[in-house]
Amino acid sequence: MKFVILSQNPNLYSTKRLMEAGIAKGHDMVIIDHSKCDLVIEKKKPGLIYKGKEITGVHGVIPRIGASITFYGTAVVRQFEMMKIFTAVESQALVRSRDKLRSLQVLSRAGLGLPKTVFSNYSKDVGAIIEKAGGAPVVIKLLEGTQGLGVVLADNRNSAESILEAFNGLQARVIVQEFIKEAKGADIRAFVVDGQVVGAMKRQGKEGEFRSNLHRGGSANIIELTDEEENAAIKAARVMGLGVAGVDLLQSSRGPLILEVNSSPGLEGIEAATGKDIAAQIIKYVERHAEE
Repeated sequence: MKFVILSQNPNLYSTKRLMEAGIAKGHDMVIIDHSKCDLVIEKKKPGLIYKGKEITGVHGVIPRIGASITFYGTAVVRQFEMMKIFTAVESQALVRSRDKLRSLQVLSRAGLGLPKTVFSNYSKDVGAIIEKAGGAPVVIKLLEGTQGLGVVLADNRNSAESILEAFNGLQARVIVQEFIKEAKGADIRAFVVDGQVVGAMKRQGKEGEFRSNLHRGGSANIIELTDEEENAAIKAARVMGLGVAGVDLLQSSRGPLILEVNSSPGLEGIEAATGKDIAAQIIKYVERHAEE
């Protein structure tokens, strides 16, 4: 079968691993830079042009869409869907996952555990917002932030108020979340493929750092999830409509709390920590559905 990986950088670890896994299974693997695709929208005959040639004969698509190009990347994924081609991440789920506020609302409605979270429209009553999030310390996150960027821990009420006032003055949209002290600067990334957890790692922030992102110097080790954690991760991916997802959660005294559901989770950290061939699991998922 012919599978397309939508990626702007063929040298990224995740892109290379998916290529290797697909080739190992005997598939024709093609990398297409979605930012350079042209969409042909015509009655009952949607098409895609890449480097002057029409894209044909594709059985499945694996989107690796960066946050900075969500709008156009999603349009390309949607075009493949209009062409009746299976995509490992659906366009609507991709859009939903990139909107942090909407994601939290979807997860909350599904009854999943979340840190107390407050969002406002540049409210001047910053003190009330901090109290509603459980009081200082609180975590303040830019809605558009990724990989730990735009995430601040405010240790006390004064600093929290100052940070919120500064963001408000810049008209930068933020959410305020309670700080889960018992997590001790660690979180869990559960990698979900087709409704199953295929790998999980515990990420620990470096000393003095509350963010556990590997891009920020954190470390990762394989972890065995509890039934409650595994069920929460699977349900989170399902309600977000994601066949492939990286579900980030915190261990708390009241059970697992979902932080975020990532629609383009990186493979490098999870494969290194678990020793599992996660890329092959994604290829198997696309195989199963491309044949339907």
